[in-house]
This record gives sequence, structure tokens and C-alpha cells, in this order.
Amino acid sequence: MSSALPQRLAAESIGTAFLVATVVGSGIMADTLARDPALTLLANTLATGAMLVVLITVLGPVSGAHFNPAISLILALRGELPRRDAGLYILVQTVGGIAGTLVAHAMFALPLLHASSRIRTGGEQWLSEGLATFGLAATILAGLRFERSAVPWLVGLYIAAAYWFTASTSFANPAVAIARSLTDTFAGIRAIDLPGFILAELAGALCALAAMTWLLSARTDNTEIRAAEGRP
Repeated sequence: MSSALPQRLAAESIGTAFLVATVVGSGIMADTLARDPALTLLANTLATGAMLVVLITVLGPVSGAHFNPAISLILALRGELPRRDAGLYILVQTVGGIAGTLVAHAMFALPLLHASSRIRTGGEQWLSEGLATFGLAATILAGLRFERSAVPWLVGLYIAAAYWFTASTSFANPAVAIARSLTDTFAGIRAIDLPGFILAELAGALCALAAMTWLLSARTDNTEIRAAEGRP
């Protein structure tokens, strides 16, 4: 990334805002039109996955397109993002996410802030969030290692799939979770349920960092050994 820090922070804030506006707004639209939970979730899934592909493609060259404190954290721990910058990334991601909720509410003529009453708690929800974030972080780390240009599609497709195979519908993002606590719509989560979600997401990301560091370093070592021996 060659962009200056203010440009990178702006990209992270704008990207997270558009991501949350998509999650919340598509949920409102689908719930209004369909009145069928399965169709609402499908519409929410397609919109979110598509928006992720777009946002990562256009903003990735500016900031890395994290839009997610858990991803910024593990990249900082890998030394790929200065730790001071990581703190600022997390701050603007959170602020941008909240702005995305406000914009979605404004577009649909809802109260700008309306605390969610949607219950999302329990071991199965926390396991789902941990697994969803593990998979997302692993996808990003492996994509950056082997097929950087495919990362936008990998992330968009992974999140689209994780909406359906996890009990929590795969928030996998602390900033998005915080923003979704401010909407009492299809995408919402009660504020009291946030700590469990955020802890599970961070744990999943850290586990992915440990697992992929081992897995990818083993691949690198084997490649170097084969090269040294003159084998493909």
C-alpha cells in the first residue's frame, strides 16, 4: 500500500460504512418485500457478498480493504500493518460501520438509531461466530499468500456461504456487530449479546492466524526444499 495514512483511514471508514449499509439496507428491503425469512436471508446474502467483491476490489489497493477489526488485528500481529495504524483502522472501521447503519435507516425513513431487540446468544451462536471468523481470516491469509488478485471473490463467496452454514449468519466482524446493535431490523443484534460475539470473533481470528502461520510456513519450506533439489 502506497497511500498516505489519511487516505487509508478514509478508505477503511467508507468501505465499512458501505458494507454495513448493504447488510442493514438489504435486510430491510428484503424483509419488506418478501415477508419470508428464507428469502430475506437469501437477498441479504447476495447483496452482502456482491458488495464485498466490489469494495475489496476498488479499495484494496488503497488501504488493504480490511473493513474488519479482527483482520486488522491479525495483520498487525503478522507485522504487515503498523500497530499504531491498526488502532486507527479499528477506530475508523467502527465509526464507519455505525455511519452505515445511520445511512441505511435514513434511506428507509426509520429512526436513525434504534437499539436492537433481536436475541443472538448462546454457545451455538458463539461457536458459529468463532468458526465463521476463523474461516474468513484463513481465506484472506491463504488468498494473500497464493492468489492475491482473487481475494475479493474469495471473501465475497466465503461470506455468502457462511451466511448459510452458520447458526449466527456469520457476522465475523466486530465493527459490523457493533453497528448492527443499533438497528432493530432483520440484521440486528442486542447490545447485551455483543461481548460474546466479539470475543468469539477475535478468538476465531487468532486461531486462524496460528493455524495458517504454521500451514503456510510449511508450504513455503517444502517449496524451497524442492527448488534447492532441482525438483518442480
